[in-house]
Amino acid sequence: MNRLFGTKSKVPKATLDDAMGNIDNRVSSLDVKITKVNSELATYQQKLSKMREGPGKSAIKQRAIKLLRQRKQLETQRDQLMSQSWNISQAQMTTENLKNTMITVDAMRQTNKELRKTYGKINIDKLEDMQDEMLDLIDQSNELQASLGRSYDVPDDISESELDAELEALGDELDINEELSGEQLPSYLTENGDSEYKLPSFVEDEAPKNEEPEPKMPAQLSNAG
Repeated sequence: MNRLFGTKSKVPKATLDDAMGNIDNRVSSLDVKITKVNSELATYQQKLSKMREGPGKSAIKQRAIKLLRQRKQLETQRDQLMSQSWNISQAQMTTENLKNTMITVDAMRQTNKELRKTYGKINIDKLEDMQDEMLDLIDQSNELQASLGRSYDVPDDISESELDAELEALGDELDINEELSGEQLPSYLTENGDSEYKLPSFVEDEAPKNEEPEPKMPAQLSNAG
């Protein structure tokens, strides 16, 4: 059967864009016709302005009236098509808004589904138990640090008298250290404890380098002979 009569081809459904394109073409065609009619009316108007009253002028008036009726019909059709074009534009805008709304709703639905799936895996009771366990561990760590930082053999209470005695002892010790740190020589290096240092007896005094020896007298020379 298909070989004899052929197969029926499926005609694609018209869309709003197709309808808009068809209307635009028809409006353009009507605009061309209206322009042509206006041109003819302008020609008749020039002729009528130059003619006298009579049968010829009346005949041209009848033709002009007929063209004027045609122009009104064309303009009416064009206005109707323009109204249809406006309605289609509104329908397209509404369709786009609906598409965007559906996309938004679908995205929100998918996000809500993912959120339920994600939060459904969280056990609040286990989370609270974990928080309690962390607090216990922190307390144990603080106790451990306090225990490690504890001092040993430190008296709990110290009286003011003990403090004064310790401070006085420290003052005496500082005085002794200052005396020892001076430039004085120890007592075992001085004679009879004097601060002036004297050379031992087995060390001879050196003569001053700038002094010359005294000359010997004649008597001393004879005695030496």
